[in-house]
Amino acid sequence: MSPPLLVLQHAGCEPPGVYEDVLRERRIVFERVVVPEASAPPDWRGRPGIVAMGGAMGAYEEGTYPWLAGEKRLVAAAVAAGVPYWGVCLGAQMLAAALGAEVRPGTAPELGVMEVELTTAAAGDPVFAGAPARFRTLQWHRDTYELPPGGVRLARSEHYEQQAFAFGRAYGVQFHLEVDTTLAGEWMEVPEYVAELEELGGAQAPARMLAEVRAAQERTVPLARALFSRWLSEVARL
Repeated sequence: MSPPLLVLQHAGCEPPGVYEDVLRERRIVFERVVVPEASAPPDWRGRPGIVAMGGAMGAYEEGTYPWLAGEKRLVAAAVAAGVPYWGVCLGAQMLAAALGAEVRPGTAPELGVMEVELTTAAAGDPVFAGAPARFRTLQWHRDTYELPPGGVRLARSEHYEQQAFAFGRAYGVQFHLEVDTTLAGEWMEVPEYVAELEELGGAQAPARMLAEVRAAQERTVPLARALFSRWLSEVARL
């Protein structure tokens, strides 16, 4: 049997969410690895795909999180070998860094359900073709990245040019379409996450974010399922 699809989590509380629902419904076998807790980077060879999720750390913080270096080497080698990759938030930044692009703190955090706009290149992309030209999605990040050489920009927002890109069979999405009310509610029970929200957005920020996710999920969940399903079918061929 071939190895299962590899899911890289950077925190136990940041699973693939709606994307995991799609994997289970399609009966795609996957292996979940919480990278900071692993003794060594997992073996990527022979994998039908890699899904890398978000995390509170920056892709450039190797001094604080030494495992970041090993994961970037893993991503670089896997992408060079043509392994399909789907990276979310930190997962997108790790892809950019692995491809030689700069990842750095942005000018201001994006926090809450906000609008994203597709580029003209998205119309010809096997994953994003047919998606709405503009849609709202959860954002929760302070960092951004440069477009890697050879990358194709697929989406931008008012404040950040880099919201989604493709590099061959590898995709990075900065936003959190995979988060529904259930997962957002679990995040609101993590003291460190609540503290960050309150620091950035005030005492009402956690309740406000949860309300925004609840109001948007009628549209975000179907879009998350559609995009990820197209990546699985058209790119990973699963």
